[in-house]
Amino acid sequence: MSNNLSRRKFLKVVAGSGLVGFGAMVTGCKGDSPDGRGWIPDQYQGKGDFPVNLKGRVAIAASNPSIERDDEKCILCGQCIEACQNVMAVYGNYPLPLKMEVACVNCGQCAMWCPSGAITEKRSIREVAAALDDESKFVVVQTAPATKVSLGEEFGMEPGSIVNEKQVGALKALGFDAVFDTCFSADLTIMEEASEFVHRLTSAKDEIPHLTSCCPGWVKYCEYFYPELMHNLSTCKSPQSMLGAVIKSYYAQKNNLKPENIVSVSIMPCTAKKFEAARGEMEVDGQRDTDLVLTTRELAVLLKHRGIDLNTVPDAQYDSILGESTGAGRIFGATGGVTEAAVRTAYFMVTGSNPPAALLNWQPVRGLTAVKEAAADIPGAGTVNIAVCHGLKNARELLDGIKKQGSSKWQFIEFMACPGGCIGGGGQPKSTVAAQPEARLKRIAAIYREDVNAPKRCSHENSEIQAVYKEFFGSPLSKKAEKYLHTTYTNRHDRLFD
Repeated sequence: MSNNLSRRKFLKVVAGSGLVGFGAMVTGCKGDSPDGRGWIPDQYQGKGDFPVNLKGRVAIAASNPSIERDDEKCILCGQCIEACQNVMAVYGNYPLPLKMEVACVNCGQCAMWCPSGAITEKRSIREVAAALDDESKFVVVQTAPATKVSLGEEFGMEPGSIVNEKQVGALKALGFDAVFDTCFSADLTIMEEASEFVHRLTSAKDEIPHLTSCCPGWVKYCEYFYPELMHNLSTCKSPQSMLGAVIKSYYAQKNNLKPENIVSVSIMPCTAKKFEAARGEMEVDGQRDTDLVLTTRELAVLLKHRGIDLNTVPDAQYDSILGESTGAGRIFGATGGVTEAAVRTAYFMVTGSNPPAALLNWQPVRGLTAVKEAAADIPGAGTVNIAVCHGLKNARELLDGIKKQGSSKWQFIEFMACPGGCIGGGGQPKSTVAAQPEARLKRIAAIYREDVNAPKRCSHENSEIQAVYKEFFGSPLSKKAEKYLHTTYTNRHDRLFD
């Protein structure tokens, strides 16, 4: 058999020859997806007649901006289906045949579970390298909080190793003109989202429960399966997109740069961030918020290709103006972190005082329990009931319960698509079997160490955040803030359902 004959082509050849067992298997196949790639046998739940347990695979559209599959490596083991159906509750929750598009929330959990490396992120390494080599471009980069406690694993370090300064040093060694901290824009997100939540709680109760919006996989899931709840989604862009918008406006003005000459790159633990960057809503005045996204794994490949070892690279600090962060911004990478950060600043906005110690170490929203519940007493606002959910199968069960009851007992609900939150994102190092929590727990513990050791632990204390409001946005939820920092959503329900 030729080395160029893929497994899928081989199966078609054998099926056509009528060999024992394959007649039944191909009879069970529903045919190719509209883009001519993926296929799912009816016999996924059983071995069929052929002695090898071929379970099939999820469909991946050629146009998918986040993930792709190498057919030569696919062994049809069904692990991608397991992740998509049993962890993310996407596969199997829409009718067939497909109506308009291949259903995908771009989370990349199928890539995390793929044992043969057939499914990977759709790489942007060449584009980033080309931008770095283009002297006419001012190339900037931001790093998400979850990457700081995971990148080291690609260089032999233990899960949870904190590599803040090493990562910045490595990015500067690559040649980036400025290196920014996504934790800065996590603080910015909290300023907007806490303001929005307090407004809803006091003046727009029809938009309660308030649903978080910083996870693009969850947002797309809501657009597909729960479009009636889109008005409950926070209108805040994610920290990635907020920082991108600020870079090409406020930062460009401060440094006499033309936005069209800036290439804005982000280092993310999440493959869905590639989809988010491509969304039509994520641009202002014709400028994309984010131009290119690299996953944690992609950054490791680029560093190794350029001969940069994270273990030995000199430490460096984030660039100023957009580089300061608080402990609240740093915990965004863990499930429950957005909630904890938002409540800290919401408490301040209502009372004028920083929250008590209990809300700075808010244990009920931490950990890997599927759905966590907590209550915060905020003088002047009353008791706020909160839920924190990670993993979209858990989200489906929670939301179906709300629909059945006809109302929500929670006023604020955080959703993260991936198990553990961003620290378990589809672009993270494969340090352990995807279903095992050990690496995720170590990454989460490291994130909270970053928080407790931070000199400032509430987003409203960030002096650079205060400056950007004073000099540019005015105040949270201002018209200018709405233009650059907020977004709208797209009802995708009719792309899957009649």
